[in-house]
This record gives sequence, C-alpha cells and structure tokens, in this order.
Amino acid sequence: MIIAKNISKSFDDNHVLNDISLTCKKGETNLIIGESGSGKTVLLKSILGIHQIDKGQIIYGDDVFTDMNHKEKQKIRQEIGMVFQGGALFDSSTVFENIIFPLQMFSKMSKVEMHNRVRFCLERVNLHNVDDLYPSEISGGMQKRVAIARAVVLNPKYLFFDEPNSGLDPKTAIVIDNLIKELTIDFNTVTVINTHDMNSVAEIGDNIAFIYNGQKWWYGNKEEIMHTDNKELNDFVFATKLMRDLKK
Repeated sequence: MIIAKNISKSFDDNHVLNDISLTCKKGETNLIIGESGSGKTVLLKSILGIHQIDKGQIIYGDDVFTDMNHKEKQKIRQEIGMVFQGGALFDSSTVFENIIFPLQMFSKMSKVEMHNRVRFCLERVNLHNVDDLYPSEISGGMQKRVAIARAVVLNPKYLFFDEPNSGLDPKTAIVIDNLIKELTIDFNTVTVINTHDMNSVAEIGDNIAFIYNGQKWWYGNKEEIMHTDNKELNDFVFATKLMRDLKK
C-alpha cells in the first residue's frame, strides 16, 4: 500500500495541502477527487515525489519514501507506472516503440523477451494490428490504451493515472475505467487515480478521497458517496453530474 501521513505543502504563501493523511490499498482503485484548485493534483504529485512536501511522510510498502536519498527513490520509481492526462506518447515513435521504451531503459530482458512482453501488454489492453502505427494515426481512446500498456509493461507495483478520461467520449471513458479496474485486480497493484469524472467514481471507486480547500474533506467508497450528507461533496457531485448531463 501507499500511505501519506499528515502531508502539508505550500508554494510561497499559498498553503495548498493542509495535514492530509491517506491510505491507498493494493488491488483496489483509490480515487482522488475535488474541484479545480482544490489541491488534488498537488497531492498526486507529492505522493509521486514530483513535489517535495513541507511536512509529513510518504510511505511505499515498508519504505519511507520521503526519507530516501535520490538513488533509493529511483528504485521505487522503477516500480511505478504512470499514465499522464494527455497520454504523453512519443509522437515520432510507433506504438510498439512507445511501449518497449521502458523495457529498453530499465529491464535486463533479452530482445525476444521484450518483444513478447510488449505483445502481451498490447493484447491485455485489447489492441491489435497497431504496432507500426504512430499516435497520430490512432484514436484518442486507443492512445490512452497504448499509454496504459506502456505503464504496465514493467509489471509495476504502483499505478498512477492523472485524469485518464480527459478528452474521451462517455462510451470510451467506460472502456478505460473497466480496463483500469481489471488491471488493478489482475496485477494486484496499488492504483491511484486523480479524476473529476463522476462516472469513474460511481463505477470503480473502491476508495475515494474528496479534497476541499487543501484538506481531506471526506473519505469513503462509491456506495457511501451517493448517500453522504457532506454539503461540499454533494455540491461537487451535483455540479459535475449536471455538467456531464448538459454535454450529452
């Protein structure tokens, strides 16, 4: 699991995170939700070590990540798979080249083993006959699946997603949600998802942290969120549902 203990983070005089504690469990989808500017993205980047926190601890398994030196942190980072909001694929590389890149950088596999691993990951995300295509030649949903295949190619212990359904139509977003849930269970990963998509919350929200004004304002699961009396959370849920319905 990943544990964040009493995390605080400021940028100059702007206090973005205030004493947030969070436990992200293995084999379950752990969602971070909140309005724009609430601090949820800063929290995600703090857990990843992109932002250096002011106070608190980040713990991966039995290792206190915040107490590690650079070399020790690099070992943890090699156990992390990350899917960025825009996919972050290499435009000048084919689908196959995008996915094999982490193996070439960090694994000691033979060429045959790397090729077999790439093909396994492509099959796992249900992509066929796209090896030699470039990102610009495939749809947005397929690009997300390529990004997910690349994220899992090193068989990570930890999976992070930043707005995985951003820019996708509702039908494709459901496909991506289901894929994330399946991979979380199949690979038994600690999966952390930063999202504002209430469809994702309702479908795959095993554990949900609602961040409000830099604080963990509510914590629960997809069943509990539909019956909460938390005013700020209800306002957020209603507003996002309304916007989603208006776009249909």
